[in-house]
Amino acid sequence: MQTRTRTLAISLFTALLVAGCGSSDAPSTGPAGDGNGGGNGGGVAPGRTLSVPIGANATQEAIEAFIRARPGDTIRFDCGFYDLTSTLLLTQTEGVTIKGCGMDETVLSFRNSDGVEGLLIDEVRGVVIEDLTVADPAGNGIEMRNVDHGTVRSVRAFWSSGGGRESPNPVTADNYAGDDSPLHVACTDPATQDPDSSLFNGPNADISSPDYTVSDKAGRYGIYPVKSKNILIEETESIGASDAGIYVGQTSTAIIRNSRAAYNVFGFEIENVRHGEYAYNLAECNTGGFLIYDLDNLTQYGERTIMHHNVSRMNNTYNFTSGGFVANVPQGSGMITLAYDRIDVYDNEFIDNDTGGIIHASYELFPEGAGRPTDNKIDFYTEGMRIYRNTFRNNGNGIKLPRFNDLTSLDIAKFLPAIVGLKTATACLVNPGTCPRGAGELGLRGAHIVWDGLLPDYDPDCPYPVDAQGNPLPEEANFPGKPRHTNEEPQPSCHYNAYKFDTDLPDNPRKKPLFFSSCIDADNDFSSDSLTYTNFRGTKGLEAVLALIGDSPLQDLLNLRNILQGLPQFAASLDMGPHDCVAEYGENLEPIDPVVIPPFVPSGELDPAPSEEEVAALCNADVAPGEVNFAAAAVNCPTLSQYNLFQDAEDPTSEPNGRSFPFVLNTKLFSDYSVKYRVAYLPPRQQMTYAAPEATQPSGTMVFPTGTILAKTFSFASGGDEDHVETRLLIKRETSNGGTRWAGLPYIWRTNANGERVAELQMRGQNGIQARWNFEDVNTGERLQGATDNYSVPTANQCLSCHANQDLEPGSAPIGPKVRNFNRAYASESMVVTDQSRHPIAGNNQIAWLCDNGYMTGCPSDLGVDPNTQIATNLARLPKFNVPGDAGFPAGSDEDIEARTRAWLEVNCQHCHNPRGFAANTGYYLDVFRPVDVSYGICKGPTATGAEGSGGRTVDVKPMDADGSILAYRLGPEADTPAAQMPPIARSVVHTQSHALIRDWINNVVVADDSRYPGSESCAGN
Repeated sequence: MQTRTRTLAISLFTALLVAGCGSSDAPSTGPAGDGNGGGNGGGVAPGRTLSVPIGANATQEAIEAFIRARPGDTIRFDCGFYDLTSTLLLTQTEGVTIKGCGMDETVLSFRNSDGVEGLLIDEVRGVVIEDLTVADPAGNGIEMRNVDHGTVRSVRAFWSSGGGRESPNPVTADNYAGDDSPLHVACTDPATQDPDSSLFNGPNADISSPDYTVSDKAGRYGIYPVKSKNILIEETESIGASDAGIYVGQTSTAIIRNSRAAYNVFGFEIENVRHGEYAYNLAECNTGGFLIYDLDNLTQYGERTIMHHNVSRMNNTYNFTSGGFVANVPQGSGMITLAYDRIDVYDNEFIDNDTGGIIHASYELFPEGAGRPTDNKIDFYTEGMRIYRNTFRNNGNGIKLPRFNDLTSLDIAKFLPAIVGLKTATACLVNPGTCPRGAGELGLRGAHIVWDGLLPDYDPDCPYPVDAQGNPLPEEANFPGKPRHTNEEPQPSCHYNAYKFDTDLPDNPRKKPLFFSSCIDADNDFSSDSLTYTNFRGTKGLEAVLALIGDSPLQDLLNLRNILQGLPQFAASLDMGPHDCVAEYGENLEPIDPVVIPPFVPSGELDPAPSEEEVAALCNADVAPGEVNFAAAAVNCPTLSQYNLFQDAEDPTSEPNGRSFPFVLNTKLFSDYSVKYRVAYLPPRQQMTYAAPEATQPSGTMVFPTGTILAKTFSFASGGDEDHVETRLLIKRETSNGGTRWAGLPYIWRTNANGERVAELQMRGQNGIQARWNFEDVNTGERLQGATDNYSVPTANQCLSCHANQDLEPGSAPIGPKVRNFNRAYASESMVVTDQSRHPIAGNNQIAWLCDNGYMTGCPSDLGVDPNTQIATNLARLPKFNVPGDAGFPAGSDEDIEARTRAWLEVNCQHCHNPRGFAANTGYYLDVFRPVDVSYGICKGPTATGAEGSGGRTVDVKPMDADGSILAYRLGPEADTPAAQMPPIARSVVHTQSHALIRDWINNVVVADDSRYPGSESCAGN
């Protein structure tokens, strides 16, 4: 028994070396105000009530309501249980309320949904979601992106016990109501040990809870506003999220109050928030209660959060997630802060948290390649935290040793409590009589307040950061001298920190208390059953102690004197004196200003929906043969033929009417091997404007005149025939206030009762369409064969989620017609000869033809068109991704493979993955002008993918390891769920050719060499 114990102890120390080196009765409102500013009031006129009845058509009715919603409208769900089969997306509107009968009375279940999110709110101003429960989505419960003034009130996000949508006992229409509803989850006894570590767990292992069973199969975030502003979350609840329950990230001005989070990995999370507030919340039975921190490589870095009148108790559930930063959260954490400046923590209660009440850590604690950022913009350290008038009871007394699986995985989340416990226990040994009796396994203990003791030294050689033009970055208003970073500036070469030090004085002393870790005031109430404070000094001293462990008990005995002499270096410090800021520095930190959400003011930019009579009059107007019905472009016509776009109304490949031209792209968006027919229609006497903004605006396209109609038909070719499935329109409309807005309309082709082919408007899209293909690729001659039963036509709102970028024109702006993707000769994508393939533009460089024929103005004087290739050599150009050598480099060379890979990623992913797009919050951007560094995914950890989205991988692109890269996984066959596959819309099969190219690029081109791929050495071999 002694030999086995000794072996386990040595294994633990060895693993530590590797890891270290490399509701409540709160008042209904808090002091931040009544929250009216967070809603859709403030002058929005009453609108319509769009009711969604329960029944077999509830999903379609809900999608229609979310598409139709205009300023002042309310989308109303009945009392009862909804079984919904798709994400409900609200976008590009304002002043809308989404409402049920109450969080116990209206349940929106997404257990059978083919979408990732439950409710998704994107690019909306003034939205209120209230009085309902969202249950069992694959990903996030309620997600808000790019929302200004969003309120979530009296809402629950819930995953069924034991697996979420895969639970054997899910919440259903039969059990959701009543006092014994599974929606009502108590917190009495959380499971503290992972059942999957059963090889180490004994018969008395604490692997289950009588209240709720957590699962990594649950979705990621419960309530999830991100990249937004003026957010209010109140009287809400989240149960079971495998990441964070109630979260606000990359947001300015946010309040979370009067809410409860239980059995999530993190209960509450404020990430990269500028001016946030936690008030009157309850976090219990999570892995960690409250988190205030910054992540790296994101759109903004946070500062100033207030945390008051909250309760954090019994947050001891084992960490049940995988992937992302939250996988590093140690269980038993009442509150954690990391890399975030200025926090006020007052009038809170921290009770029964096994590792610590407050854990104050830094990124320096994490090994390189295992959690430590490579981003030089992020400050690793939280500084300027003030802790006062809080109550602490029984914290840090339940630290447990890592389990068997933890020893083999070297998971820092599992080792951190042991590091804290070992070093603090050593301090108690060195200072007998200092610590209270009773602690966790083998006497390991934390404390009411735990600090890693790490602070940066002054770097005199690091210059002030500059922007892309070489100009100094602006300073943070609340931190003089501190540069205000975003991820749109170049990566600095070092961590600038001169603002933390008084460089005018000898020895450059630190400016205290602002740039010291924290002020801990004397008015906190610490119970005597726990150690008050421990500074465990990071991983310092681990190496020295491990080096003293011999190969035999005799050698251990001989080294005993050296071991005892080394203990003070290894031991934590229990002296809280340096945190008495008044005594030590003569001043305390001034309180942070309260968070105030200003009233919502409607923009007036959105027009009301036209009447049925107006639509009928415009769409049914007589039009001369060969002319486009441009007057009808102002409205959504029920059938495609009413716009009179094609000479043969039944054939979208026939000659286009009006002033029009077909066009193709060098590399196109993949949509289940469909071929595309694209046609642009310009109003009479109107011209396009040449624009090639390139790196300054990589999403930008050529500029189309108001009234333009862009048509794209998706067809499947097989045996010489083609089945036209859908035609999507983008129409540039003038708004009543003189602006413009692009509308996206999906039309689905059907055969009517008269045997005629007709394309009908279907704003709610359609899933489960059968499609087959068997044709030769026009670029390569490769025979492409396959079939799917799940081709999908996106909803009008899904079109917006891809086409709406904040740096483009409003609405569903075009994303394909960029100069660099137009720079080629026109040739149809299909081998089938059509009227469009015989258009006069055929065989000519598309840009030159448009300029020469009066379709485009502002053209460069010399395009440099090669008469043989019809490529304009003086213009930028994307290569055809599947033609080796088309990028101008030797076929198969590293440069050729990378250029073609980047072309495919830009066309298929960049419209979301850019600093102003739908996926801006990820910090993962894919335009062809960006250096291939961390922002391009090289060794970049995921922001919010969850277990399904990461597939167990830890970085987006791992050099020379496609199997270990999230990018290759999400594009490949293993990613077979909605939460995993990318791109997420209009593809149901793997694009085999691009997937092979991207794997080739990662495996054979992306090497671990920081001089070629900055940041690549940080994860190589891990």
